[in-house]
Amino acid sequence: MTVNDAATTDAGRERLRRWRLVLGGDAADGTGHALSGRDAAMDGALTALYGKGDGTSARRDRAAGLGASAPSVARWLGDIRTYFSSSVVQVMQRDAIERLGLSALLLEPEMLEAVEADVHLVGTLLSLNKAMPETTRETARAVVRKVVEDLEKRLATRTRAALTGALDRSARVRRPRHHDIDWNRTIAANLKHYLPEHGTVVPERLVGYGRASQSMKKEVILCIDQSGSMASSVVYASVFGAVLASMRSISTRLVVFDTAVADLTERLADPVDVLFGTQLGGGTDINRALAYCQSQITRPAETVVVLISDLYEGGIRDEMLKRVMAMKASGVQFVALLALSDEGAPAYDREHAAAFAALGAPAFACTPDLFPEVMAAAIEKRPLPVPDIGRG
Repeated sequence: MTVNDAATTDAGRERLRRWRLVLGGDAADGTGHALSGRDAAMDGALTALYGKGDGTSARRDRAAGLGASAPSVARWLGDIRTYFSSSVVQVMQRDAIERLGLSALLLEPEMLEAVEADVHLVGTLLSLNKAMPETTRETARAVVRKVVEDLEKRLATRTRAALTGALDRSARVRRPRHHDIDWNRTIAANLKHYLPEHGTVVPERLVGYGRASQSMKKEVILCIDQSGSMASSVVYASVFGAVLASMRSISTRLVVFDTAVADLTERLADPVDVLFGTQLGGGTDINRALAYCQSQITRPAETVVVLISDLYEGGIRDEMLKRVMAMKASGVQFVALLALSDEGAPAYDREHAAAFAALGAPAFACTPDLFPEVMAAAIEKRPLPVPDIGRG
């Protein structure tokens, strides 16, 4: 279909309109399509961020047109929220921060009130935490809290359900005492032994819970790399840490690290406090972090250690691997996540990931939706649901 043919049908005109918005409007774009009204305003918002190109490709180098003034950026933020969906707005905000160096403007409360809050914005705010003036801090906390509360609503119910089931199954015993028999599960497990002439089930296998199991807790240690590349993972891990800490059958510890180690367990009641206790950026010493986690383990067979890191180790590599080996040998369930986010397969140290896998601890990228299943498998001591993508 030629350009002239396309312009004669509704579908063709819509196609030209979309290409015109993508290509930026130079004569060389070949569409010959003029924009007006709302479309012209959308085009202006795109041009302010990406500029007009030279006509050589749909994603050309474009000159930025936002300038560095807060008023112009604030107006632009209002425009894109008017013309684009929330998911597109989040992408454009992220591009503006990365392309135009607008991070400093986020230190102004008026700017923060204008942005579309998401996980990436939270990561940017946390990286600016030390430079944040008091006049901005409360606004920033409000923005972070909104994102955290939205994540908790999305993730908490499923996480608690998955882990409660896993805890029940891991506590189940096959030779319970009479008072500890779970009759519902026992009958369900023995229905094939029903005797119709007697109207009863003769159980060959009893299912129940040991007396001690009701008070026995699982120990979970979340060990989180807070280097700059792990920002989204830090946000999600903090939310999950708060959810796990709210479950009475799980004792949760949250540790963050770069070249130093910080135990933020006492802040777990509020994941926003956890996040503002982190310090994104800096180096990485996984070995030191694992040494601290190892020192906190008192019941190895009932402990799950979750290391969330891209495995770019700045510490002692051999010691790091020895600690993983020692923890696994003692009965600890060790989980290595290259990322905990929706961003797909991350950049990571493939040599270290392969070394972890050789120790029986495959390292893989995990989405927030998969994390409850991963934790349930670790608690039940069954194989982890390792996805094909992002696997070490």
